[in-house]
Amino acid sequence: MAVLRSLGFDGPDQEVVEQAAEADLDLFSAVSSASSMWTANAATVSPSSDTRDGRVHFTSANLASHLHRSIEASDTSALLKRVFPDPKLFAHHSPLPSNAQSGDEGAANHSRLTPDHSIRGVELFVYGTEPGEPQGGVYPPRQSLLASQAIARNHGLRPEHTVMARQSQIALDGGVFHNDVIAVGDRDVLVYHEDAFARPDEVLDELASKMSSRLRTFKVLRDDLPLEDAVTSYLFNSQLVQTPTGRRILVAPTDAEENQGANAVINGLKGDAFDHVLFMNLRQSMRNGGGPACLRLRVVLTPTELAHVHHASLVNDDLLAQLEGWVRKHYRTELSIQDLADPALLRETRAALDHLTHLLDLPNLYAFQQ
Repeated sequence: MAVLRSLGFDGPDQEVVEQAAEADLDLFSAVSSASSMWTANAATVSPSSDTRDGRVHFTSANLASHLHRSIEASDTSALLKRVFPDPKLFAHHSPLPSNAQSGDEGAANHSRLTPDHSIRGVELFVYGTEPGEPQGGVYPPRQSLLASQAIARNHGLRPEHTVMARQSQIALDGGVFHNDVIAVGDRDVLVYHEDAFARPDEVLDELASKMSSRLRTFKVLRDDLPLEDAVTSYLFNSQLVQTPTGRRILVAPTDAEENQGANAVINGLKGDAFDHVLFMNLRQSMRNGGGPACLRLRVVLTPTELAHVHHASLVNDDLLAQLEGWVRKHYRTELSIQDLADPALLRETRAALDHLTHLLDLPNLYAFQQ
Protein backbone atom coordinates (compact mmCIF):
# COMPACT_ATOMS: atom_id res chain seq x y z
CA MET A 1 0.00 0.00 0.00
CA ALA A 2 2.84 2.39 0.78
CA VAL A 3 4.30 1.86 -2.70
CA LEU A 4 0.95 2.51 -4.37
CA ARG A 5 0.46 5.69 -2.35
CA SER A 6 3.96 6.87 -3.29
CA LEU A 7 2.98 6.40 -6.94
CA GLY A 8 0.06 8.78 -6.64
CA PHE A 9 -2.91 6.60 -5.71
CA ASP A 10 -4.75 8.04 -2.72
CA GLY A 11 -7.87 7.78 -0.60
CA PRO A 12 -9.04 4.92 1.65
CA ASP A 13 -7.31 1.58 1.15
CA GLN A 14 -10.20 0.14 -0.86
CA GLU A 15 -10.09 3.06 -3.30
CA VAL A 16 -6.32 2.82 -3.65
CA VAL A 17 -6.66 -0.87 -4.54
CA GLU A 18 -9.41 -0.23 -7.07
CA GLN A 19 -7.63 2.76 -8.67
CA ALA A 20 -4.30 0.94 -9.06
CA ALA A 21 -5.86 -2.26 -10.41
CA GLU A 22 -7.80 -0.30 -13.01
CA ALA A 23 -4.91 1.95 -14.00
CA ASP A 24 -2.12 -0.63 -14.34
CA LEU A 25 -2.75 -4.31 -13.62
CA ASP A 26 0.92 -5.20 -14.22
CA LEU A 27 2.00 -2.68 -11.59
CA PHE A 28 -0.69 -3.91 -9.23
CA SER A 29 0.46 -7.49 -9.75
CA ALA A 30 4.02 -6.45 -8.90
CA VAL A 31 3.09 -4.81 -5.61
CA SER A 32 0.93 -7.83 -4.75
CA SER A 33 3.85 -10.24 -5.16
CA ALA A 34 6.23 -11.41 -2.45
CA SER A 35 9.89 -12.31 -3.01
CA SER A 36 10.48 -12.73 0.71
CA MET A 37 9.43 -16.37 0.35
CA TRP A 38 12.86 -17.02 -1.20
CA THR A 39 15.11 -16.91 1.85
CA ALA A 40 18.17 -17.31 -0.40
CA ASN A 41 17.43 -13.81 -1.71
CA ALA A 42 16.66 -12.27 1.67
CA ALA A 43 20.18 -11.39 2.79
CA THR A 44 23.87 -12.21 2.93
CA VAL A 45 25.08 -13.38 6.34
CA SER A 46 28.64 -13.73 7.64
CA PRO A 47 29.22 -15.67 10.88
CA SER A 48 31.20 -14.24 13.77
CA SER A 49 34.16 -16.55 13.06
CA ASP A 50 34.71 -14.74 9.74
CA THR A 51 34.29 -11.09 10.77
CA ARG A 52 36.82 -8.69 12.26
CA ASP A 53 34.60 -7.58 15.16
CA GLY A 54 33.44 -11.10 16.08
CA ARG A 55 29.75 -10.39 15.43
CA VAL A 56 27.33 -12.03 13.00
CA HIS A 57 26.74 -9.57 10.13
CA PHE A 58 23.56 -9.26 8.07
CA THR A 59 22.95 -7.29 4.88
CA SER A 60 19.42 -7.47 3.50
CA ALA A 61 19.46 -7.74 -0.29
CA ASN A 62 18.19 -4.72 -2.21
CA LEU A 63 16.78 -6.96 -5.00
CA ALA A 64 17.11 -4.00 -7.34
CA SER A 65 16.59 -5.97 -10.56
CA HIS A 66 12.78 -6.10 -10.25
CA LEU A 67 10.18 -3.79 -8.73
CA HIS A 68 8.23 -6.56 -7.04
CA ARG A 69 11.40 -7.80 -5.32
CA SER A 70 12.90 -4.44 -4.39
CA ILE A 71 9.94 -3.42 -2.22
CA GLU A 72 10.64 -6.38 0.09
CA ALA A 73 14.04 -5.12 1.28
CA SER A 74 12.89 -2.82 4.08
CA ASP A 75 10.51 -5.39 5.60
CA THR A 76 13.16 -8.11 5.43
CA SER A 77 15.67 -5.84 7.13
CA ALA A 78 13.18 -5.00 9.90
CA LEU A 79 12.38 -8.68 10.39
CA LEU A 80 16.02 -9.73 10.70
CA LYS A 81 16.63 -7.03 13.30
CA ARG A 82 13.76 -8.42 15.38
CA VAL A 83 14.85 -12.05 15.07
CA PHE A 84 18.54 -11.27 15.80
CA PRO A 85 18.21 -8.33 18.20
CA ASP A 86 21.33 -8.15 20.39
CA PRO A 87 23.71 -5.49 18.96
CA LYS A 88 26.60 -6.95 20.93
CA LEU A 89 26.29 -10.16 18.92
CA PHE A 90 24.56 -9.14 15.68
CA ALA A 91 25.35 -6.32 13.25
CA HIS A 92 22.69 -5.24 10.74
CA HIS A 93 23.51 -3.26 7.59
CA SER A 94 20.95 -1.43 5.52
CA PRO A 95 20.28 -2.69 1.99
CA LEU A 96 22.71 -1.23 -0.53
CA PRO A 97 21.53 1.61 -2.82
CA SER A 98 18.85 0.23 -5.13
CA ASN A 99 20.21 0.48 -8.67
CA ALA A 100 21.69 -1.79 -11.32
CA GLN A 101 25.29 -0.83 -10.47
CA SER A 102 24.91 -2.09 -6.89
CA GLY A 103 22.35 -4.84 -7.47
CA ASP A 104 22.42 -7.44 -4.70
CA GLU A 105 20.40 -10.67 -4.55
CA GLY A 106 21.73 -12.11 -1.31
CA ALA A 107 22.78 -15.65 -0.48
CA ALA A 108 21.79 -17.00 -3.90
CA ASN A 109 25.17 -15.67 -5.09
CA HIS A 110 27.13 -16.40 -1.92
CA SER A 111 28.63 -19.60 -0.53
CA ARG A 112 30.71 -20.28 2.53
CA LEU A 113 33.30 -23.04 2.33
CA THR A 114 35.02 -24.43 5.41
CA PRO A 115 35.97 -27.83 6.83
CA ASP A 116 33.66 -27.09 9.76
CA HIS A 117 31.16 -24.28 10.33
CA SER A 118 32.58 -23.60 13.79
CA ILE A 119 35.84 -22.22 12.39
CA ARG A 120 36.75 -19.44 9.97
CA GLY A 121 35.71 -20.13 6.39
CA VAL A 122 36.20 -18.73 2.91
CA GLU A 123 33.28 -16.67 1.63
CA LEU A 124 32.69 -16.98 -2.11
CA PHE A 125 30.82 -14.13 -3.83
CA VAL A 126 29.69 -14.63 -7.43
CA TYR A 127 28.83 -11.59 -9.54
CA GLY A 128 27.70 -10.93 -13.10
CA THR A 129 28.74 -7.37 -13.83
CA GLU A 130 31.58 -4.97 -13.02
CA PRO A 131 31.38 -1.19 -12.48
CA GLY A 132 30.81 0.82 -15.64
CA GLU A 133 29.90 -2.12 -17.84
CA PRO A 134 26.81 -1.83 -20.08
CA GLN A 135 23.88 -4.05 -19.13
CA GLY A 136 24.15 -6.29 -22.20
CA GLY A 137 23.43 -9.94 -22.86
CA VAL A 138 20.18 -11.87 -23.16
CA TYR A 139 19.37 -11.40 -19.48
CA PRO A 140 20.71 -8.57 -17.31
CA PRO A 141 22.95 -9.77 -14.45
CA ARG A 142 21.39 -9.37 -11.02
CA GLN A 143 24.50 -9.39 -8.81
CA SER A 144 27.21 -6.76 -9.21
CA LEU A 145 30.85 -6.82 -8.16
CA LEU A 146 30.32 -3.46 -6.47
CA ALA A 147 27.62 -4.94 -4.24
CA SER A 148 29.65 -8.02 -3.36
CA GLN A 149 32.71 -5.94 -2.48
CA ALA A 150 30.61 -3.54 -0.39
CA ILE A 151 29.11 -6.41 1.61
CA ALA A 152 32.56 -7.91 2.22
CA ARG A 153 33.80 -4.52 3.51
CA ASN A 154 30.74 -3.87 5.66
CA HIS A 155 30.95 -7.34 7.17
CA GLY A 156 34.62 -6.89 8.02
CA LEU A 157 35.75 -9.89 5.99
CA ARG A 158 39.45 -10.40 5.47
CA PRO A 159 40.62 -10.38 1.82
CA GLU A 160 42.71 -13.47 2.49
CA HIS A 161 39.48 -15.37 3.24
CA THR A 162 37.24 -13.87 0.54
CA VAL A 163 36.92 -14.77 -3.15
CA MET A 164 35.16 -12.73 -5.85
CA ALA A 165 34.26 -14.89 -8.85
CA ARG A 166 32.70 -13.71 -12.08
CA GLN A 167 29.79 -15.69 -13.48
CA SER A 168 30.25 -16.77 -17.09
CA GLN A 169 28.34 -14.92 -19.80
CA ILE A 170 27.33 -18.29 -21.23
CA ALA A 171 25.52 -19.09 -17.99
CA LEU A 172 23.86 -15.68 -17.81
CA ASP A 173 22.66 -15.91 -21.41
CA GLY A 174 21.38 -19.41 -20.66
CA GLY A 175 19.03 -18.14 -17.98
CA VAL A 176 21.25 -18.69 -14.92
CA PHE A 177 20.02 -15.66 -12.99
CA HIS A 178 21.72 -16.72 -9.72
CA ASN A 179 24.81 -18.78 -8.99
CA ASP A 180 22.66 -21.23 -7.03
CA VAL A 181 21.24 -22.39 -10.37
CA ILE A 182 24.69 -23.51 -11.59
CA ALA A 183 26.72 -24.43 -8.45
CA VAL A 184 26.13 -25.80 -4.96
CA GLY A 185 28.59 -25.91 -2.08
CA ASP A 186 28.70 -26.78 1.60
CA ARG A 187 31.60 -27.13 4.02
CA ASP A 188 34.50 -28.62 2.00
CA VAL A 189 32.46 -29.62 -1.08
CA LEU A 190 31.77 -27.54 -4.20
CA VAL A 191 29.81 -28.99 -7.12
CA TYR A 192 29.72 -26.73 -10.18
CA HIS A 193 28.86 -26.85 -13.86
CA GLU A 194 31.60 -26.40 -16.44
CA ASP A 195 29.94 -23.14 -17.54
CA ALA A 196 29.46 -21.68 -14.05
CA PHE A 197 32.43 -19.30 -13.88
CA ALA A 198 34.12 -17.02 -16.38
CA ARG A 199 37.59 -18.17 -15.26
CA PRO A 200 36.99 -21.44 -13.37
CA ASP A 201 40.64 -22.47 -12.96
CA GLU A 202 41.50 -19.14 -11.33
CA VAL A 203 38.49 -19.39 -9.01
CA LEU A 204 39.36 -22.91 -7.89
CA ASP A 205 43.04 -22.05 -7.40
CA GLU A 206 42.17 -19.04 -5.27
CA LEU A 207 39.67 -21.02 -3.20
CA ALA A 208 42.20 -23.79 -2.65
CA SER A 209 44.90 -21.33 -1.58
CA LYS A 210 42.61 -19.67 0.98
CA MET A 211 41.04 -22.79 2.48
CA SER A 212 42.51 -24.08 5.71
CA SER A 213 42.05 -27.65 4.45
CA ARG A 214 41.52 -29.42 1.15
CA LEU A 215 38.52 -28.30 -0.89
CA ARG A 216 36.83 -31.14 -2.75
CA THR A 217 35.55 -29.87 -6.09
CA PHE A 218 33.36 -31.70 -8.60
CA LYS A 219 33.00 -30.34 -12.13
CA VAL A 220 29.96 -31.38 -14.17
CA LEU A 221 30.83 -31.35 -17.87
CA ARG A 222 28.46 -29.84 -20.41
CA ASP A 223 28.83 -33.08 -22.41
CA ASP A 224 27.28 -34.93 -19.49
CA LEU A 225 24.71 -32.25 -18.69
CA PRO A 226 24.08 -29.45 -21.22
CA LEU A 227 23.52 -26.04 -19.69
CA GLU A 228 19.87 -26.05 -20.78
CA ASP A 229 19.25 -29.30 -18.89
CA ALA A 230 21.11 -27.98 -15.86
CA VAL A 231 18.72 -25.02 -15.75
CA THR A 232 15.47 -26.87 -16.45
CA SER A 233 16.23 -29.76 -14.08
CA TYR A 234 17.44 -27.43 -11.33
CA LEU A 235 20.10 -29.99 -10.37
CA PHE A 236 22.37 -27.31 -8.91
CA ASN A 237 19.45 -25.57 -7.24
CA SER A 238 19.59 -28.44 -4.78
CA GLN A 239 20.53 -28.10 -1.14
CA LEU A 240 23.56 -29.81 0.41
CA VAL A 241 23.08 -30.49 4.11
CA GLN A 242 24.88 -32.49 6.75
CA THR A 243 23.16 -34.35 9.56
CA PRO A 244 24.47 -34.25 13.16
CA THR A 245 26.02 -37.68 12.54
CA GLY A 246 28.02 -36.31 9.62
CA ARG A 247 25.97 -37.84 6.83
CA ARG A 248 25.79 -35.59 3.76
CA ILE A 249 22.46 -35.36 1.95
CA LEU A 250 21.58 -33.73 -1.35
CA VAL A 251 18.01 -32.43 -1.31
CA ALA A 252 17.04 -32.26 -4.98
CA PRO A 253 13.86 -31.60 -6.97
CA THR A 254 12.13 -34.54 -8.67
CA ASP A 255 12.78 -32.71 -11.96
CA ALA A 256 16.45 -33.66 -11.57
CA GLU A 257 15.49 -37.27 -10.96
CA GLU A 258 13.31 -37.31 -14.10
CA ASN A 259 15.97 -35.71 -16.32
CA GLN A 260 18.16 -38.53 -17.62
CA GLY A 261 21.37 -36.51 -17.70
CA ALA A 262 20.85 -34.86 -14.31
CA ASN A 263 19.97 -38.17 -12.69
CA ALA A 264 23.10 -39.76 -14.13
CA VAL A 265 25.22 -36.90 -12.75
CA ILE A 266 23.65 -37.31 -9.31
CA ASN A 267 24.32 -41.06 -9.31
CA GLY A 268 27.91 -40.38 -10.34
CA LEU A 269 28.42 -37.94 -7.46
CA LYS A 270 26.69 -40.10 -4.85
CA GLY A 271 29.10 -41.69 -2.45
CA ASP A 272 31.71 -38.99 -2.99
CA ALA A 273 30.23 -35.49 -2.96
CA PHE A 274 27.34 -36.70 -0.77
CA ASP A 275 26.08 -39.91 0.81
CA HIS A 276 22.37 -39.83 0.07
CA VAL A 277 19.94 -38.00 -2.19
CA LEU A 278 16.42 -36.97 -1.19
CA PHE A 279 14.14 -36.08 -4.10
CA MET A 280 11.22 -33.78 -3.39
CA ASN A 281 8.33 -32.73 -5.63
CA LEU A 282 8.55 -28.94 -5.68
CA ARG A 283 7.09 -28.36 -9.14
CA GLN A 284 4.71 -25.58 -8.09
CA SER A 285 7.57 -23.76 -6.40
CA MET A 286 9.86 -24.27 -9.40
CA ARG A 287 7.27 -22.88 -11.79
CA ASN A 288 7.52 -19.71 -9.73
CA GLY A 289 11.31 -19.71 -9.92
CA GLY A 290 12.39 -21.62 -6.83
CA GLY A 291 13.77 -25.03 -5.91
CA PRO A 292 15.44 -26.43 -2.76
CA ALA A 293 18.24 -23.84 -2.93
CA CYS A 294 15.73 -21.10 -2.20
CA LEU A 295 16.39 -22.08 1.42
CA ARG A 296 20.15 -21.76 0.96
CA LEU A 297 20.54 -18.78 3.28
CA ARG A 298 22.35 -20.07 6.38
CA VAL A 299 22.96 -18.30 9.65
CA VAL A 300 25.86 -20.00 11.44
CA LEU A 301 25.67 -19.34 15.20
CA THR A 302 27.61 -20.22 18.30
CA PRO A 303 25.62 -21.60 21.27
CA THR A 304 25.76 -18.15 22.91
CA GLU A 305 24.48 -16.44 19.77
CA LEU A 306 21.71 -19.01 19.37
CA ALA A 307 20.60 -18.33 22.95
CA HIS A 308 20.05 -14.67 22.02
CA VAL A 309 17.94 -15.34 18.92
CA HIS A 310 14.25 -14.41 19.21
CA HIS A 311 13.14 -17.81 20.47
CA ALA A 312 9.55 -17.67 19.28
CA SER A 313 10.87 -17.80 15.70
CA LEU A 314 12.75 -21.08 16.18
CA VAL A 315 11.00 -24.10 14.70
CA ASN A 316 9.75 -26.95 16.84
CA ASP A 317 6.93 -29.47 16.43
CA ASP A 318 4.41 -27.30 18.25
CA LEU A 319 5.18 -24.22 16.12
CA LEU A 320 5.03 -26.29 12.92
CA ALA A 321 1.57 -27.52 13.87
CA GLN A 322 0.46 -23.95 14.55
CA LEU A 323 1.87 -22.72 11.23
CA GLU A 324 0.13 -25.51 9.33
CA GLY A 325 -3.11 -24.54 11.01
CA TRP A 326 -2.45 -20.91 10.09
CA VAL A 327 -2.03 -21.85 6.43
CA ARG A 328 -5.24 -23.88 6.39
CA LYS A 329 -7.14 -21.03 8.00
CA HIS A 330 -5.89 -18.13 5.90
CA TYR A 331 -4.81 -19.34 2.45
CA ARG A 332 -7.30 -19.29 -0.38
CA THR A 333 -7.40 -22.55 -2.33
CA GLU A 334 -7.45 -20.61 -5.61
CA LEU A 335 -6.16 -17.18 -6.62
CA SER A 336 -6.49 -15.47 -9.99
CA ILE A 337 -4.98 -12.21 -11.25
CA GLN A 338 -8.43 -10.64 -10.99
CA ASP A 339 -8.65 -11.60 -7.30
CA LEU A 340 -5.71 -9.32 -6.54
CA ALA A 341 -8.01 -6.33 -7.11
CA ASP A 342 -10.53 -7.58 -4.55
CA PRO A 343 -10.25 -5.34 -1.44
CA ALA A 344 -11.29 -8.37 0.60
CA LEU A 345 -7.94 -9.99 -0.26
CA LEU A 346 -6.09 -7.06 1.32
CA ARG A 347 -8.12 -7.47 4.51
CA GLU A 348 -7.57 -11.24 4.50
CA THR A 349 -3.84 -10.80 3.98
CA ARG A 350 -3.54 -8.32 6.82
CA ALA A 351 -5.54 -10.59 9.13
CA ALA A 352 -3.23 -13.49 8.20
CA LEU A 353 -0.07 -11.46 8.81
CA ASP A 354 -1.42 -10.15 12.09
CA HIS A 355 -2.13 -13.72 13.21
CA LEU A 356 1.32 -14.86 12.05
CA THR A 357 3.19 -12.12 13.89
CA HIS A 358 1.36 -13.10 17.07
CA LEU A 359 2.31 -16.76 16.60
CA LEU A 360 5.95 -15.68 16.29
CA ASP A 361 5.70 -13.06 19.04
CA LEU A 362 6.63 -10.27 16.61
CA PRO A 363 3.95 -7.64 17.30
CA ASN A 364 3.80 -4.40 15.30
CA LEU A 365 6.15 -5.72 12.63
CA TYR A 366 4.22 -4.28 9.69
CA ALA A 367 3.18 -0.71 9.02
CA PHE A 368 -0.54 -1.55 9.08
CA GLN A 369 -0.14 -2.83 12.66
CA GLN A 370 1.33 0.42 13.93
